[in-house]
Amino acid sequence: MIHALTLILACQLAGETLTRLMGWPVPGPVLGMALLFALMLASPRIAALVIPTGEGILRHLSLLFVPAGVGVVGHVQMLGAQGAVLMLALVLSTILALAVGAGVFVAVARLTKGRKDA
Repeated sequence: MIHALTLILACQLAGETLTRLMGWPVPGPVLGMALLFALMLASPRIAALVIPTGEGILRHLSLLFVPAGVGVVGHVQMLGAQGAVLMLALVLSTILALAVGAGVFVAVARLTKGRKDA
């Protein structure tokens, strides 16, 4: 497990380093995940090493949300004071995201209408 975690964190570090050195607009951990994915495709041995640890991390993923929950509880007064504004922002951003997604879907459907791609 130590070796797998070391490899996962090394890939994240490599992604972060590449992103910062090259000035790419991609988050470092995303680039590191792509690097890890490429390594796992290239070597079944690496995949066999990482998969059990990755499954264990995913099985207990909810534990990673504990700090966020503690932060929310720690700022309950602010949430009470700004609750209406926050709720309005959440509702409006959700409606906007749904509208944009539907608009893009309709535009793509119109552009591809009549095409017979298999």
